Amino acid sequence: FRIAIARPPFSDGIEITIVRPILKASLEDYVLSKKLKQRLIERAEGIIICGSPGSGKSTFAAALAEMFMKRDKIVKTIESPRDLQVADEITQYAALDGSFEKTGDLLLLVRPDYSIYDELRKTNHFKVFSDLRLSGIGMVGVVHATRPIEAIQRFIGRVDLGMLPQVIDTVIFIKEGEIKKVLELRLRVKIPYGMRDRDLARPVVQVMDFENGKVEWELYKFGDETVSVEIESNQHFKERKKHKRRFN
Repeated sequence: FRIAIARPPFSDGIEITIVRPILKASLEDYVLSKKLKQRLIERAEGIIICGSPGSGKSTFAAALAEMFMKRDKIVKTIESPRDLQVADEITQYAALDGSFEKTGDLLLLVRPDYSIYDELRKTNHFKVFSDLRLSGIGMVGVVHATRPIEAIQRFIGRVDLGMLPQVIDTVIFIKEGEIKKVLELRLRVKIPYGMRDRDLARPVVQVMDFENGKVEWELYKFGDETVSVEIESNQHFKERKKHKRRFN
């Protein structure tokens, strides 16, 4: 149970909230494409699970942790509070002396194959996640976001843009307990979408739909700002041009 107690002067009265898990799932309970299963097993090591509060992010993270454990991987968790529903073989860590940085230092000594970070909210959380991932530890982070692109954008300013695809390789968006969207990231040197001058070519992070490979967003530096540009579908782009011609 997760028990939160609020009392004056923080609240205007005494309130006790008790939350208990209502579901424990395995990866087999989710509808996963063969392509996604293979990626989770063989390649994905910088995974972000995102969704709105109560969407089932932590339930999926726990299922993923136990899948790794069953494949003879050493798995640890970083949580506050420690309430993921995982097997006893998975050690659950809290903030050491109130510091997640110290917990990260301990994990570098333990060297697990995977670590589940539930959940990323503050700047130091994102920095610990990135540091552990760049140190070679497979990371799974849980992030509140109403759209998958927002989970990626929360890393901007906390991680160098060019390093982003090395920190995050797979973004899984959960809604109402189901996987609704999967994105992957890659870095390319190209002319950003919407520009034409070759002199404007620069490193661009492309965010693609994992299943069909279509680029949906581009992230790049423009002066001192980091720009997120949504890539319009060909049909939508044609309709806009047609409407513009009629308007003119």
